[in-house]
Amino acid sequence: MFNKKQDERFKRVYADGGELRDDGRRQILVDTETGVHYLVWKSGYAGGITPLLDSEGNVVITKSDY
Repeated sequence: MFNKKQDERFKRVYADGGELRDDGRRQILVDTETGVHYLVWKSGYAGGITPLLDSEGNVVITKSDY
């Protein structure tokens, strides 16, 4: 079983869309340990995850406490 600290590693900072819509559900999650932002997309049985990049191609990282 996971402890509470492990359950809170990823925080959702944005969500859009819905499970029943054709365009799926988009979320931005932040890893509270590394500060890396991830785009998560899910539609039906398909989905994907990728780190967010800034305009220069660098991974988006937030240095703050969540």
